[in-house]
Amino acid sequence: MRRPAVAVVSIGAALALAISACGGGNTSSNNGGGAATAAFNAAVGKIFDPSDKKGGTLRFANSGDWDSLDPADTYYGYSWDFIRYYGRSLVMFAPKPGSAGNELVPDLATSLGVPSDGAKTWTYHIRPGIKFEDGTPVTSKDVKYAVERSLDKQTFTQGPTYLNDFLDLQGYTSPYNDPTPDKLGLKAVDTPDDLTIVFHLIKPFSGFDYFAMLPATIPVPRAKDSGTNYKQHVVSTGPYMFQTNNPGKNFTLVRNPNWDPATDPNRKALPDKIEVQLNVNADDIDNRMLANPPDLDVAVEQTGLQAAGQAKVLADPTLKKNADVASLARLWFAVINSDVKPLDNIHCRKAVLLAADHEGYQRAYGGPIAGGDIATSLMPPQIPGARKIDLYNFDANKNGDDAAAKSELQQCGQPNGFATSISYRAERPKEKATAESLQQSLAKVGIQLTIKPYPLADYGKLYAGKPDFAKNNQLGIIIYGWGADWPDGFGFLQQIVDSRVIRPQGGNTNLGIKIPAVDQLLDQALQTTDKTAREKLWGDIDQQVMENAMALPGIWAKVLLYRPSSMTNVYVNEGLGGYYDFVSLGVKQ
Repeated sequence: MRRPAVAVVSIGAALALAISACGGGNTSSNNGGGAATAAFNAAVGKIFDPSDKKGGTLRFANSGDWDSLDPADTYYGYSWDFIRYYGRSLVMFAPKPGSAGNELVPDLATSLGVPSDGAKTWTYHIRPGIKFEDGTPVTSKDVKYAVERSLDKQTFTQGPTYLNDFLDLQGYTSPYNDPTPDKLGLKAVDTPDDLTIVFHLIKPFSGFDYFAMLPATIPVPRAKDSGTNYKQHVVSTGPYMFQTNNPGKNFTLVRNPNWDPATDPNRKALPDKIEVQLNVNADDIDNRMLANPPDLDVAVEQTGLQAAGQAKVLADPTLKKNADVASLARLWFAVINSDVKPLDNIHCRKAVLLAADHEGYQRAYGGPIAGGDIATSLMPPQIPGARKIDLYNFDANKNGDDAAAKSELQQCGQPNGFATSISYRAERPKEKATAESLQQSLAKVGIQLTIKPYPLADYGKLYAGKPDFAKNNQLGIIIYGWGADWPDGFGFLQQIVDSRVIRPQGGNTNLGIKIPAVDQLLDQALQTTDKTAREKLWGDIDQQVMENAMALPGIWAKVLLYRPSSMTNVYVNEGLGGYYDFVSLGVKQ
Protein backbone atom coordinates (compact mmCIF):
# COMPACT_ATOMS: atom_id res chain seq x y z
CA MET A 1 0.00 0.00 0.00
CA ARG A 2 1.32 3.41 -0.94
CA ARG A 3 1.52 5.83 1.96
CA PRO A 4 0.59 9.51 1.56
CA ALA A 5 3.39 11.45 -0.05
CA VAL A 6 5.01 14.36 1.72
CA ALA A 7 4.23 17.58 -0.14
CA VAL A 8 7.48 18.93 -1.60
CA VAL A 9 8.26 21.83 -3.90
CA SER A 10 11.56 23.12 -5.23
CA ILE A 11 13.61 24.73 -2.55
CA GLY A 12 16.56 25.37 -4.78
CA ALA A 13 20.19 24.67 -4.17
CA ALA A 14 19.87 25.98 -0.63
CA LEU A 15 18.52 22.65 0.62
CA ALA A 16 21.67 20.89 -0.49
CA LEU A 17 23.79 20.81 2.62
CA ALA A 18 26.78 23.02 3.20
CA ILE A 19 29.31 20.24 2.93
CA SER A 20 32.93 20.71 3.84
CA ALA A 21 35.67 19.20 1.73
CA CYS A 22 38.39 20.39 4.06
CA GLY A 23 39.72 19.25 7.40
CA GLY A 24 40.80 15.88 6.09
CA GLY A 25 43.79 15.73 8.39
CA ASN A 26 46.68 13.39 7.78
CA THR A 27 45.98 11.24 4.75
CA SER A 28 49.49 10.14 3.92
CA SER A 29 50.15 6.43 3.59
CA ASN A 30 52.79 3.95 4.57
CA ASN A 31 53.26 0.35 3.65
CA GLY A 32 52.89 -1.39 6.94
CA GLY A 33 51.00 0.80 9.33
CA GLY A 34 53.68 0.10 11.90
CA ALA A 35 55.11 3.55 12.59
CA ALA A 36 52.09 5.25 14.16
CA THR A 37 52.13 6.27 17.82
CA ALA A 38 48.85 5.59 19.60
CA ALA A 39 47.18 8.58 21.26
CA PHE A 40 43.76 9.41 22.68
CA ASN A 41 41.48 10.77 19.92
CA ALA A 42 44.13 10.06 17.29
CA ALA A 43 41.41 8.89 14.86
CA VAL A 44 39.17 11.96 15.27
CA GLY A 45 39.59 14.45 12.43
CA LYS A 46 42.54 12.52 10.96
CA ILE A 47 43.64 9.04 9.96
CA PHE A 48 45.41 6.99 12.60
CA ASP A 49 48.12 4.73 11.20
CA PRO A 50 47.46 5.37 7.48
CA SER A 51 48.34 2.38 5.33
CA ASP A 52 47.93 0.85 1.88
CA LYS A 53 49.13 -2.56 3.08
CA LYS A 54 46.78 -5.35 1.98
CA GLY A 55 46.17 -8.70 3.65
CA GLY A 56 44.91 -10.24 6.84
CA THR A 57 41.47 -10.84 8.33
CA LEU A 58 39.36 -8.09 9.86
CA ARG A 59 37.16 -9.40 12.70
CA PHE A 60 33.78 -7.85 13.59
CA ALA A 61 31.18 -8.80 16.20
CA ASN A 62 27.58 -7.72 16.75
CA SER A 63 25.87 -8.02 20.13
CA GLY A 64 22.63 -8.90 18.34
CA ASP A 65 21.58 -10.14 14.94
CA TRP A 66 21.78 -8.03 11.77
CA ASP A 67 18.51 -6.27 10.90
CA SER A 68 19.04 -7.46 7.31
CA LEU A 69 21.91 -7.82 4.88
CA ASP A 70 19.47 -7.03 2.05
CA PRO A 71 19.96 -3.44 0.84
CA ALA A 72 16.18 -3.05 0.49
CA ASP A 73 15.51 -3.91 4.11
CA THR A 74 18.15 -2.35 6.36
CA TYR A 75 18.18 0.83 8.44
CA TYR A 76 20.80 0.54 11.17
CA GLY A 77 23.67 3.00 10.75
CA TYR A 78 26.30 0.31 11.22
CA SER A 79 24.68 -1.67 8.42
CA TRP A 80 24.86 1.30 6.04
CA ASP A 81 28.53 1.64 6.95
CA PHE A 82 29.24 -2.06 6.47
CA ILE A 83 27.12 -2.60 3.33
CA ARG A 84 29.67 -0.67 1.27
CA TYR A 85 31.93 -3.72 1.46
CA TYR A 86 29.59 -5.68 -0.81
CA GLY A 87 27.33 -3.07 -2.40
CA ARG A 88 27.77 0.15 -4.35
CA SER A 89 25.02 2.77 -4.32
CA LEU A 90 24.86 5.61 -6.84
CA VAL A 91 26.65 7.99 -4.47
CA MET A 92 28.20 7.68 -1.02
CA PHE A 93 29.67 9.76 1.77
CA ALA A 94 33.32 10.54 1.11
CA PRO A 95 35.73 8.09 2.78
CA LYS A 96 37.51 10.88 4.66
CA PRO A 97 37.99 11.74 8.31
CA GLY A 98 36.24 14.54 10.11
CA SER A 99 33.82 16.95 8.49
CA ALA A 100 35.14 16.06 5.02
CA GLY A 101 33.20 12.81 5.43
CA ASN A 102 29.96 14.79 5.12
CA GLU A 103 30.66 15.32 1.42
CA LEU A 104 28.70 13.20 -1.06
CA VAL A 105 30.82 11.73 -3.85
CA PRO A 106 29.98 9.51 -6.84
CA ASP A 107 30.18 5.76 -6.28
CA LEU A 108 28.33 3.61 -8.82
CA ALA A 109 27.65 6.81 -10.76
CA THR A 110 30.16 8.90 -12.68
CA SER A 111 29.04 12.11 -10.96
CA LEU A 112 26.49 13.44 -8.55
CA GLY A 113 22.98 13.69 -9.96
CA VAL A 114 22.18 16.14 -12.74
CA PRO A 115 18.87 17.89 -12.05
CA SER A 116 16.44 19.14 -14.67
CA ASP A 117 12.83 20.28 -14.80
CA GLY A 118 13.47 22.47 -11.76
CA ALA A 119 14.97 19.57 -9.73
CA LYS A 120 11.95 17.37 -10.44
CA THR A 121 14.04 15.03 -12.63
CA TRP A 122 17.45 13.59 -11.70
CA THR A 123 19.82 11.79 -14.07
CA TYR A 124 22.81 9.58 -13.23
CA HIS A 125 25.27 7.80 -15.49
CA ILE A 126 26.76 4.53 -14.27
CA ARG A 127 30.49 3.92 -14.51
CA PRO A 128 31.30 1.47 -17.32
CA GLY A 129 33.06 -1.76 -16.41
CA ILE A 130 31.33 -2.47 -13.07
CA LYS A 131 30.35 -6.13 -12.68
CA PHE A 132 28.48 -8.37 -10.28
CA GLU A 133 30.47 -11.06 -8.50
CA ASP A 134 29.60 -13.57 -11.26
CA GLY A 135 31.08 -11.30 -13.95
CA THR A 136 27.76 -10.03 -15.30
CA PRO A 137 27.92 -6.32 -16.20
CA VAL A 138 25.92 -3.98 -13.97
CA THR A 139 23.36 -1.95 -15.90
CA SER A 140 20.92 0.82 -15.12
CA LYS A 141 18.12 -1.78 -15.16
CA ASP A 142 19.73 -3.50 -12.16
CA VAL A 143 19.62 -0.22 -10.24
CA LYS A 144 16.01 0.39 -11.28
CA TYR A 145 15.03 -3.09 -10.14
CA ALA A 146 16.73 -2.53 -6.79
CA VAL A 147 14.70 0.65 -6.31
CA GLU A 148 11.49 -1.11 -7.37
CA ARG A 149 11.84 -3.90 -4.84
CA SER A 150 12.81 -1.46 -2.06
CA LEU A 151 9.40 0.20 -2.46
CA ASP A 152 7.63 -3.01 -1.43
CA LYS A 153 7.03 -2.31 2.27
CA GLN A 154 4.95 -5.46 2.64
CA THR A 155 7.93 -7.65 1.76
CA PHE A 156 10.69 -5.36 3.08
CA THR A 157 9.24 -3.71 6.15
CA GLN A 158 12.47 -2.06 7.29
CA GLY A 159 14.48 0.67 5.64
CA PRO A 160 13.67 4.33 5.00
CA THR A 161 10.61 5.46 3.06
CA TYR A 162 12.05 8.48 1.25
CA LEU A 163 11.77 6.95 -2.22
CA ASN A 164 8.21 5.83 -1.50
CA ASP A 165 7.38 9.39 -0.49
CA PHE A 166 9.07 11.35 -3.26
CA LEU A 167 9.04 9.28 -6.46
CA ASP A 168 6.09 9.67 -8.83
CA LEU A 169 4.91 6.13 -8.20
CA GLN A 170 1.53 6.38 -9.99
CA GLY A 171 0.23 3.55 -7.85
CA TYR A 172 3.25 1.28 -8.25
CA THR A 173 3.85 -0.93 -5.23
CA SER A 174 6.18 -3.83 -6.03
CA PRO A 175 7.93 -5.72 -8.83
CA TYR A 176 6.47 -8.88 -7.35
CA ASN A 177 2.97 -7.61 -8.18
CA ASP A 178 3.84 -6.35 -11.68
CA PRO A 179 2.34 -8.74 -14.28
CA THR A 180 4.57 -7.47 -17.13
CA PRO A 181 7.70 -6.09 -15.47
CA ASP A 182 9.75 -5.95 -18.65
CA LYS A 183 7.16 -3.74 -20.35
CA LEU A 184 5.86 -1.64 -17.49
CA GLY A 185 7.85 -1.48 -14.30
CA LEU A 186 8.15 1.66 -12.27
CA LYS A 187 7.36 4.63 -14.53
CA ALA A 188 9.07 6.99 -12.08
CA VAL A 189 12.45 5.56 -13.15
CA ASP A 190 13.64 5.46 -16.78
CA THR A 191 16.60 3.53 -18.17
CA PRO A 192 17.12 4.95 -21.68
CA ASP A 193 20.32 2.95 -22.06
CA ASP A 194 22.37 0.48 -20.04
CA LEU A 195 24.38 3.19 -18.27
CA THR A 196 21.74 5.89 -17.71
CA ILE A 197 19.05 6.05 -15.04
CA VAL A 198 16.54 8.89 -14.64
CA PHE A 199 14.35 9.51 -11.58
CA HIS A 200 11.06 11.43 -11.78
CA LEU A 201 9.73 13.01 -8.58
CA ILE A 202 6.24 14.08 -7.61
CA LYS A 203 7.54 17.59 -6.97
CA PRO A 204 11.00 19.16 -7.11
CA PHE A 205 13.56 18.29 -4.45
CA SER A 206 17.10 19.62 -4.62
CA GLY A 207 18.52 17.17 -2.07
CA PHE A 208 17.91 14.03 -4.13
CA ASP A 209 21.58 12.99 -4.00
CA TYR A 210 20.94 12.01 -0.38
CA PHE A 211 18.32 9.56 -1.60
CA ALA A 212 20.76 8.25 -4.22
CA MET A 213 23.11 7.48 -1.31
CA LEU A 214 20.60 5.00 0.17
CA PRO A 215 21.32 1.25 0.02
CA ALA A 216 18.12 1.00 -2.06
CA THR A 217 20.16 2.08 -5.11
CA ILE A 218 22.63 -0.81 -4.76
CA PRO A 219 22.08 -2.94 -7.92
CA VAL A 220 20.16 -6.22 -7.65
CA PRO A 221 20.04 -8.67 -10.60
CA ARG A 222 16.40 -9.61 -11.17
CA ALA A 223 17.32 -13.21 -12.04
CA LYS A 224 19.06 -13.69 -8.69
CA ASP A 225 16.39 -12.05 -6.53
CA SER A 226 14.74 -14.47 -4.11
CA GLY A 227 12.60 -11.95 -2.24
CA THR A 228 12.92 -12.25 1.51
CA ASN A 229 15.61 -14.92 1.05
CA TYR A 230 17.90 -12.63 -0.95
CA LYS A 231 19.50 -11.51 2.32
CA GLN A 232 21.05 -14.98 2.60
CA HIS A 233 23.30 -14.24 -0.38
CA VAL A 234 23.31 -10.69 -1.68
CA VAL A 235 25.05 -10.57 -5.06
CA SER A 236 28.06 -8.31 -4.63
CA THR A 237 29.09 -5.25 -6.62
CA GLY A 238 31.71 -4.21 -4.06
CA PRO A 239 35.23 -5.43 -3.35
CA TYR A 240 33.99 -8.31 -1.17
CA MET A 241 31.44 -11.08 -1.62
CA PHE A 242 29.81 -13.54 0.74
CA GLN A 243 31.72 -16.78 1.24
CA THR A 244 29.49 -18.09 4.03
CA ASN A 245 26.36 -16.86 5.79
CA ASN A 246 24.97 -18.68 8.82
CA PRO A 247 21.93 -16.58 9.87
CA GLY A 248 22.01 -15.61 13.52
CA LYS A 249 25.56 -16.94 13.96
CA ASN A 250 28.16 -15.51 11.59
CA PHE A 251 29.10 -14.67 8.03
CA THR A 252 32.33 -14.23 6.09
CA LEU A 253 33.27 -11.98 3.19
CA VAL A 254 36.17 -12.67 0.83
CA ARG A 255 37.54 -10.74 -2.12
CA ASN A 256 35.25 -10.36 -5.13
CA PRO A 257 37.35 -11.39 -8.17
CA ASN A 258 35.17 -9.29 -10.48
CA TRP A 259 35.60 -6.04 -8.57
CA ASP A 260 37.80 -3.72 -10.58
CA PRO A 261 39.58 -1.06 -8.48
CA ALA A 262 39.88 1.07 -11.61
CA THR A 263 36.12 1.65 -11.38
CA ASP A 264 36.17 2.41 -7.66
CA PRO A 265 38.13 5.42 -6.36
CA ASN A 266 36.54 5.20 -2.91
CA ARG A 267 37.59 1.82 -1.50
CA LYS A 268 41.10 0.61 -0.64
CA ALA A 269 39.92 -2.96 0.05
CA LEU A 270 42.82 -3.71 2.38
CA PRO A 271 41.84 -6.93 4.25
CA ASP A 272 41.75 -10.27 2.43
CA LYS A 273 38.85 -11.51 4.52
CA ILE A 274 36.16 -10.06 6.79
CA GLU A 275 34.62 -12.22 9.51
CA VAL A 276 31.47 -11.20 11.42
CA GLN A 277 30.14 -12.95 14.52
CA LEU A 278 26.53 -12.36 15.60
CA ASN A 279 24.75 -12.46 18.96
CA VAL A 280 27.93 -12.03 21.00
CA ASN A 281 27.60 -10.65 24.52
CA ALA A 282 28.40 -6.92 24.48
CA ASP A 283 30.82 -7.09 27.41
CA ASP A 284 32.59 -10.05 25.82
CA ILE A 285 33.07 -7.98 22.67
CA ASP A 286 34.76 -5.26 24.73
CA ASN A 287 36.96 -7.72 26.58
CA ARG A 288 38.11 -9.35 23.36
CA MET A 289 39.06 -5.99 21.82
CA LEU A 290 40.88 -4.93 25.00
CA ALA A 291 42.83 -8.19 25.25
CA ASN A 292 46.55 -8.26 24.52
CA PRO A 293 46.77 -9.33 21.78
CA PRO A 294 43.17 -8.57 20.72
CA ASP A 295 41.17 -11.38 19.16
CA LEU A 296 38.48 -9.02 17.84
CA ASP A 297 38.89 -5.76 15.92
CA VAL A 298 35.56 -3.97 15.61
CA ALA A 299 32.34 -3.75 17.62
CA VAL A 300 30.14 -3.35 14.59
CA GLU A 301 27.29 -1.44 16.24
CA GLN A 302 29.63 1.46 17.10
CA THR A 303 27.58 2.43 20.15
CA GLY A 304 30.73 2.56 22.26
CA LEU A 305 32.26 0.52 25.04
CA GLN A 306 29.96 -0.81 27.75
CA ALA A 307 30.16 0.50 31.33
CA ALA A 308 32.87 -1.92 32.47
CA GLY A 309 34.93 -1.39 29.33
CA GLN A 310 34.60 2.38 29.60
CA ALA A 311 35.82 2.37 33.19
CA LYS A 312 38.76 0.13 32.32
CA VAL A 313 39.87 2.22 29.34
CA LEU A 314 39.50 5.62 31.00
CA ALA A 315 41.45 4.42 34.05
CA ASP A 316 44.35 2.89 32.10
CA PRO A 317 46.57 5.35 30.17
CA THR A 318 47.86 2.56 27.94
CA LEU A 319 44.37 1.49 26.87
CA LYS A 320 43.13 5.07 26.62
CA LYS A 321 45.70 5.74 23.89
CA ASN A 322 43.68 3.43 21.66
CA ALA A 323 40.35 5.18 22.30
CA ASP A 324 38.43 7.92 20.54
CA VAL A 325 35.50 10.02 21.72
CA ALA A 326 33.24 11.05 18.86
CA SER A 327 30.47 13.63 19.27
CA LEU A 328 27.55 12.46 17.18
CA ALA A 329 24.47 13.91 15.51
CA ARG A 330 22.61 11.22 17.44
CA LEU A 331 19.97 11.23 20.16
CA TRP A 332 19.32 8.49 22.68
CA PHE A 333 15.68 8.96 23.70
CA ALA A 334 12.36 7.32 24.51
CA VAL A 335 9.03 7.69 22.72
CA ILE A 336 5.99 8.23 24.95
CA ASN A 337 3.37 6.12 23.21
CA SER A 338 0.02 7.95 23.21
CA ASP A 339 -1.72 4.81 21.90
CA VAL A 340 -1.35 3.35 25.41
CA LYS A 341 -3.68 4.68 28.10
CA PRO A 342 -3.36 6.83 30.17
CA LEU A 343 -0.53 8.26 28.06
CA ASP A 344 -3.13 9.47 25.59
CA ASN A 345 -3.47 12.30 28.14
CA ILE A 346 -0.81 14.99 27.72
CA HIS A 347 -0.55 15.57 31.46
CA CYS A 348 0.33 11.91 32.07
CA ARG A 349 3.02 12.20 29.38
CA LYS A 350 4.36 15.36 31.00
CA ALA A 351 4.51 13.54 34.34
CA VAL A 352 6.88 10.98 32.76
CA LEU A 353 9.18 13.71 31.43
CA LEU A 354 9.23 15.58 34.73
CA ALA A 355 9.84 12.51 36.94
CA ALA A 356 12.67 11.10 34.81
CA ASP A 357 16.20 11.11 36.22
CA HIS A 358 18.21 12.73 33.42
CA GLU A 359 21.57 12.11 35.05
CA GLY A 360 20.51 8.47 35.37
CA TYR A 361 19.88 8.38 31.61
CA GLN A 362 23.30 9.93 31.09
CA ARG A 363 25.02 7.45 33.46
CA ALA A 364 23.47 4.53 31.59
CA TYR A 365 25.48 5.56 28.54
CA GLY A 366 28.74 6.30 30.34
CA GLY A 367 28.38 9.77 31.84
CA PRO A 368 29.22 13.16 30.35
CA ILE A 369 32.64 12.16 28.99
CA ALA A 370 31.89 8.91 27.20
CA GLY A 371 28.09 9.00 27.02
CA GLY A 372 26.96 12.47 26.05
CA ASP A 373 25.23 15.64 27.20
CA ILE A 374 21.78 15.68 28.79
CA ALA A 375 19.32 16.39 25.97
CA THR A 376 16.54 18.89 26.59
CA SER A 377 14.85 18.37 23.18
CA LEU A 378 15.30 16.18 20.12
CA MET A 379 17.70 17.92 17.72
CA PRO A 380 21.42 17.52 18.48
CA PRO A 381 23.35 20.82 18.50
CA GLN A 382 25.24 19.85 15.31
CA ILE A 383 22.06 19.96 13.22
CA PRO A 384 21.48 23.34 11.52
CA GLY A 385 18.38 24.89 13.05
CA ALA A 386 18.84 23.34 16.48
CA ARG A 387 18.15 25.77 19.28
CA LYS A 388 18.09 25.48 23.04
CA ILE A 389 14.65 24.19 24.08
CA ASP A 390 14.20 23.24 27.73
CA LEU A 391 10.48 23.42 28.43
CA TYR A 392 10.66 21.11 31.45
CA ASN A 393 13.83 22.51 33.07
CA PHE A 394 15.86 19.35 32.59
CA ASP A 395 19.10 21.30 33.00
CA ALA A 396 18.00 22.70 36.36
CA ASN A 397 16.37 19.48 37.60
CA LYS A 398 18.81 16.84 36.39
CA ASN A 399 17.35 14.20 38.71
CA GLY A 400 13.72 15.02 37.99
CA ASP A 401 11.09 17.30 39.53
CA ASP A 402 8.80 15.09 41.60
CA ALA A 403 6.53 17.90 42.75
CA ALA A 404 5.87 19.06 39.19
CA ALA A 405 5.34 15.44 38.06
CA LYS A 406 2.76 14.85 40.82
CA SER A 407 0.94 18.02 39.80
CA GLU A 408 0.68 16.70 36.24
CA LEU A 409 -0.60 13.35 37.55
CA GLN A 410 -3.35 15.21 39.38
CA GLN A 411 -4.31 16.97 36.15
CA CYS A 412 -4.48 13.72 34.18
CA GLY A 413 -6.70 12.05 36.74
CA GLN A 414 -4.02 9.67 38.02
CA PRO A 415 -3.02 11.23 41.38
CA ASN A 416 -1.53 7.96 42.66
CA GLY A 417 0.30 7.21 39.43
CA PHE A 418 -0.32 4.44 36.93
CA ALA A 419 1.26 1.30 35.48
CA THR A 420 2.70 0.84 32.01
CA SER A 421 5.55 -1.02 30.29
CA ILE A 422 8.92 0.14 29.00
CA SER A 423 10.73 -1.66 26.16
CA TYR A 424 14.37 -1.81 25.09
CA ARG A 425 16.63 -3.76 22.72
CA ALA A 426 17.64 -6.85 24.64
CA GLU A 427 21.24 -7.02 23.43
CA ARG A 428 22.05 -3.46 24.53
CA PRO A 429 23.12 -3.18 28.17
CA LYS A 430 22.97 0.62 28.05
CA GLU A 431 19.31 0.51 27.10
CA LYS A 432 18.65 -1.98 29.90
CA ALA A 433 20.37 0.37 32.35
CA THR A 434 18.22 3.22 31.00
CA ALA A 435 15.03 1.22 31.55
CA GLU A 436 16.08 0.37 35.10
CA SER A 437 16.94 4.00 35.86
CA LEU A 438 13.57 5.20 34.59
CA GLN A 439 11.80 2.43 36.50
CA GLN A 440 13.38 3.69 39.72
CA SER A 441 12.86 7.42 39.15
CA LEU A 442 9.26 7.17 37.93
CA ALA A 443 8.33 4.89 40.82
CA LYS A 444 8.93 7.81 43.18
CA VAL A 445 5.78 9.47 41.85
CA GLY A 446 3.76 6.25 41.55
CA ILE A 447 4.41 5.42 37.88
CA GLN A 448 5.14 1.69 37.85
CA LEU A 449 7.11 0.35 34.87
CA THR A 450 7.31 -3.26 33.72
CA ILE A 451 10.51 -3.74 31.75
CA LYS A 452 10.20 -5.68 28.49
CA PRO A 453 13.26 -6.50 26.33
CA TYR A 454 12.89 -7.44 22.65
CA PRO A 455 15.43 -8.61 20.02
CA LEU A 456 17.44 -5.85 18.38
CA ALA A 457 17.11 -7.17 14.82
CA ASP A 458 13.29 -7.12 14.88
CA TYR A 459 12.71 -4.31 17.39
CA GLY A 460 11.22 -2.03 14.74
CA LYS A 461 9.77 -4.76 12.56
CA LEU A 462 7.84 -6.95 14.99
CA TYR A 463 7.81 -5.30 18.41
CA ALA A 464 8.26 -1.63 19.33
CA GLY A 465 7.91 -0.50 15.72
CA LYS A 466 4.69 -2.43 15.07
CA PRO A 467 1.82 -0.23 16.31
CA ASP A 468 -0.64 -2.99 17.19
CA PHE A 469 1.98 -4.98 19.08
CA ALA A 470 3.13 -1.93 21.02
CA LYS A 471 -0.43 -1.00 21.94
CA ASN A 472 -1.57 -4.53 22.83
CA ASN A 473 1.52 -5.08 24.99
CA GLN A 474 1.15 -1.74 26.75
CA LEU A 475 4.51 -0.39 25.60
CA GLY A 476 3.92 3.07 26.99
CA ILE A 477 7.61 4.04 26.92
CA ILE A 478 9.81 2.83 24.07
CA ILE A 479 13.57 3.26 24.43
CA TYR A 480 15.24 4.10 21.14
CA GLY A 481 18.04 6.01 19.48
CA TRP A 482 18.35 7.98 16.29
CA GLY A 483 21.16 9.41 14.20
CA ALA A 484 20.74 11.77 11.29
CA ASP A 485 20.45 10.06 7.89
CA TRP A 486 22.30 13.18 6.77
CA PRO A 487 23.15 16.25 8.83
CA ASP A 488 20.24 18.63 8.34
CA GLY A 489 16.84 19.06 9.97
CA PHE A 490 14.98 16.95 7.43
CA GLY A 491 17.61 14.20 7.49
CA PHE A 492 17.33 14.01 11.27
CA LEU A 493 13.66 14.65 12.00
CA GLN A 494 11.43 13.36 9.22
CA GLN A 495 11.65 9.62 9.77
CA ILE A 496 11.01 9.89 13.53
CA VAL A 497 8.34 12.63 13.77
CA ASP A 498 6.31 12.53 10.53
CA SER A 499 3.16 10.58 11.37
CA ARG A 500 2.68 9.72 7.69
CA VAL A 501 5.68 7.37 7.69
CA ILE A 502 4.04 5.08 10.30
CA ARG A 503 3.02 1.81 8.67
CA PRO A 504 0.58 -0.56 10.39
CA GLN A 505 2.56 -3.64 9.29
CA GLY A 506 5.60 -2.56 11.32
CA GLY A 507 9.18 -1.78 10.44
CA ASN A 508 8.71 1.78 11.65
CA THR A 509 11.27 4.31 12.80
CA ASN A 510 8.59 6.72 14.00
CA LEU A 511 7.47 4.75 17.04
CA GLY A 512 4.39 6.80 17.81
CA ILE A 513 4.89 10.56 17.42
CA LYS A 514 1.67 11.73 15.77
CA ILE A 515 1.17 15.50 15.74
CA PRO A 516 -0.70 17.06 12.78
CA ALA A 517 1.01 20.41 13.33
CA VAL A 518 4.40 18.73 12.97
CA ASP A 519 3.39 17.16 9.64
CA GLN A 520 2.30 20.59 8.42
CA LEU A 521 5.56 22.19 9.53
CA LEU A 522 7.56 19.53 7.68
CA ASP A 523 5.71 20.36 4.49
CA GLN A 524 6.17 24.07 5.09
CA ALA A 525 9.90 23.65 5.65
CA LEU A 526 10.33 21.92 2.30
CA GLN A 527 8.45 24.75 0.60
CA THR A 528 10.69 27.38 2.20
CA THR A 529 13.55 28.50 -0.02
CA ASP A 530 15.18 30.81 2.50
CA LYS A 531 17.78 28.81 4.40
CA THR A 532 17.47 30.74 7.67
CA ALA A 533 13.68 30.57 7.65
CA ARG A 534 13.73 26.87 6.82
CA GLU A 535 16.16 26.06 9.61
CA LYS A 536 13.95 27.95 12.06
CA LEU A 537 11.12 25.60 11.10
CA TRP A 538 13.21 22.56 12.09
CA GLY A 539 13.50 24.11 15.54
CA ASP A 540 9.75 24.80 15.55
CA ILE A 541 9.10 21.11 14.89
CA ASP A 542 11.35 20.17 17.81
CA GLN A 543 9.42 22.62 20.00
CA GLN A 544 6.08 21.11 18.96
CA VAL A 545 7.18 17.58 19.86
CA MET A 546 8.32 18.75 23.27
CA GLU A 547 5.18 20.83 23.90
CA ASN A 548 3.12 17.73 23.21
CA ALA A 549 5.38 15.62 25.48
CA MET A 550 5.61 12.88 22.86
CA ALA A 551 9.25 12.05 23.55
CA LEU A 552 11.63 11.91 26.48
CA PRO A 553 15.03 13.17 25.28
CA GLY A 554 17.87 11.27 26.91
CA ILE A 555 21.30 12.40 25.77
CA TRP A 556 22.91 13.96 22.75
CA ALA A 557 25.41 11.25 22.14
CA LYS A 558 29.10 10.97 22.51
CA VAL A 559 30.60 7.56 22.06
CA LEU A 560 33.83 6.05 23.39
CA LEU A 561 35.18 3.91 20.57
CA TYR A 562 38.14 1.55 20.85
CA ARG A 563 40.61 0.78 18.06
CA PRO A 564 42.72 -2.28 18.87
CA SER A 565 46.37 -2.21 17.87
CA SER A 566 45.53 -4.83 15.23
CA MET A 567 43.94 -2.22 12.90
CA THR A 568 45.36 0.37 10.50
CA ASN A 569 43.84 3.24 8.55
CA VAL A 570 41.37 4.12 11.29
CA TYR A 571 39.28 7.30 11.40
CA VAL A 572 35.87 8.55 12.43
CA ASN A 573 33.66 9.53 9.48
CA GLU A 574 31.12 12.21 10.38
CA GLY A 575 28.98 11.53 7.32
CA LEU A 576 28.46 7.98 8.56
CA GLY A 577 27.17 9.25 11.89
CA GLY A 578 30.47 9.26 13.80
CA TYR A 579 31.38 5.63 13.15
CA TYR A 580 34.77 4.31 12.15
CA ASP A 581 34.81 4.15 8.36
CA PHE A 582 34.70 0.38 7.88
CA VAL A 583 35.65 0.21 4.20
CA SER A 584 38.95 1.99 4.86
CA LEU A 585 40.14 -0.23 7.71
CA GLY A 586 43.22 -2.38 7.33
CA VAL A 587 44.88 -5.13 9.35
CA LYS A 588 48.29 -4.70 10.98
CA GLN A 589 50.73 -7.04 9.26
